[in-house]
Amino acid sequence: MTPEKAIIVENLTRDFGKFRAVDRVSFEVLKGEIFGFLGPNGAGKSTTIRMLNGLLLPTSGSGSVAGYDIVRESEAIKQHIGYMSQRFSLYEDLTAEENLTFFGGVYGLPPARLRERAEEALRQVGLLERRRELTRNLALGLRQRLALASAILHEPPILFLDEPTSGVDPISRRNFWDLIYSLADKGVTVLVTTHYMDEAEFCDRLVLIYQGRLIAQGTPRDLKAAVPEEIIAVFPERLGEALELIRKLPQVSEAAVFGDGLHVATSKAAEAEAAMKEALAAQGIAIRGLGRVEPSLEDAFISLIERAGNN
Repeated sequence: MTPEKAIIVENLTRDFGKFRAVDRVSFEVLKGEIFGFLGPNGAGKSTTIRMLNGLLLPTSGSGSVAGYDIVRESEAIKQHIGYMSQRFSLYEDLTAEENLTFFGGVYGLPPARLRERAEEALRQVGLLERRRELTRNLALGLRQRLALASAILHEPPILFLDEPTSGVDPISRRNFWDLIYSLADKGVTVLVTTHYMDEAEFCDRLVLIYQGRLIAQGTPRDLKAAVPEEIIAVFPERLGEALELIRKLPQVSEAAVFGDGLHVATSKAAEAEAAMKEALAAQGIAIRGLGRVEPSLEDAFISLIERAGNN
């Protein structure tokens, strides 16, 4: 049985004057899938989501969301999706419960159903006991949960989350992803944009967008397997100085900070290891550890962007 497609995008393009923000992007999202939209700031992620939500018309290309055409049926799409934008659209002088009452009215929920759904949504995101607190008094991670509650209030089958955990602490981010998993388990399709590599690992499939173009797509495992070079993990003292030295070595394709060390990409691992030891020793930089490792998603991201930039 062929999985049902919740979102279909074909050659979607958006120009702002002479600037092309999204350049012929194509992908499909299956029903019940957690689909990641990965890329640096300014890559075109938010513009793509706004076109899919019916908030922005494409310059060319086509797409459908929940079976509705993004150009001709944008109003119908809005009834079948939840949208959590980068900047939470919450009213800080209202309580958590009052915010949901407002958004429930916008969605057209009958009063009795709205009261029922507001309580259910607040319980689902762990805010029921704080429903009468002013939104401005909630910590950022809790406001994030309230924004999610407002997006799922009308029980949409498709949820768009645009950089939903930007600026919150790691524990709040992890808790938020537990909520995303629980929604997906109930059959909700989730499209989430992020520039956090650890979050991208949580997605069923990903697309990588760079300078408006889609440059790769697949599962996290697929993308990591596509890294052509070997990866060497190096843990030197004087990290910044070591990075500059290593980047200049002819045996090294790319080097980047990874945790408290460096990940170095090379097609000549043995030569690169010897060259790094020699170059660092010459500058009196000690090495705490050095060894070959499996590519991370961040390694794949750097490699794919490097190749896209050379094309």
